[in-house]
Amino acid sequence: MRVLFWGTSEFAVPSLRSLAGEGFEVVGVVTQPDRATGRSRSRLTPPPVKVAALDEGIEPVLQPETPRGEDFLSELRVLEPDLSVVVAYGHLLIDDVIALPRLGTINVHASLLPKLRGAAPIRAAIREGLNETGVTIMRMVKALDAGPIILQARAPVEPDETYGELHLRLSELGALALVEAVTLLELGQASEREQHHDSATYAPKIDREAATIRWNEGNSVVARHVRAFDPVPGALTRLRDSDVKLFGARPTDIAGDEGDVAYGQVIAIDAEGMLVACGDGAVRIADVQPAGKRRMPVTEWSRGRGVHIGDRFGE
Repeated sequence: MRVLFWGTSEFAVPSLRSLAGEGFEVVGVVTQPDRATGRSRSRLTPPPVKVAALDEGIEPVLQPETPRGEDFLSELRVLEPDLSVVVAYGHLLIDDVIALPRLGTINVHASLLPKLRGAAPIRAAIREGLNETGVTIMRMVKALDAGPIILQARAPVEPDETYGELHLRLSELGALALVEAVTLLELGQASEREQHHDSATYAPKIDREAATIRWNEGNSVVARHVRAFDPVPGALTRLRDSDVKLFGARPTDIAGDEGDVAYGQVIAIDAEGMLVACGDGAVRIADVQPAGKRRMPVTEWSRGRGVHIGDRFGE
């Protein structure tokens, strides 16, 4: 089977490597353009999928700014794909692109659809406190993550799991499920079922507001929020009019030794980090990243006079 692969981020790399490793003929890769990185924005960095494709000897690697236009469609037709596979590509595809391969286009989505449609399902699974999530292989349609389901694979969400840890597990699970789904399609044995659209929930793209900690919420909610943004981009709060990112959160019932404590207030600092009061209980924070600096243990930050007992985050 001739497969055209669409992907950009690290999440897509195991799927690309698995298809190539299982002997499917990957006739090309479509990924986003190289982007400027670094403080000076002077260095162009290729997306992880491009690096993996070149490592696997897969050509051509197409990098359009937007995947549309007659010239781009002509490039795709020359490749004569039987199937397109989309994994964390980062652009919506138009109908002409979706329908171009003989067997259409399928997508790997990191949730158990119809739950958590949208751009950030892994973070949403942690923030919402789900005990289970997974991956869905579905047929791509124009509507967002609404196509018929070909195959699903389930995975537990561990109690202290961070976004980075769950992201890695689901990327590997998605690769296994994808190979199985493509094999079934090649053999003509794949069955497809419509989603229950009235049960759909959504996990929209993350912005600054969504990443910001709300200290008036309960300690379990705050801890899940911090884990959902660990290691990137970091859960965001403010201290003395400056941004701070927090990591390594664990809920605790400790809420200070005496008197009233305001939510967001630092109530203790020790070798394990700092305790910060929430609307209910407190969270222990292990690491921080002050604006313009690297990630560091709280103890190191406190020695540098970055934080003190009594300081209040969110102000």
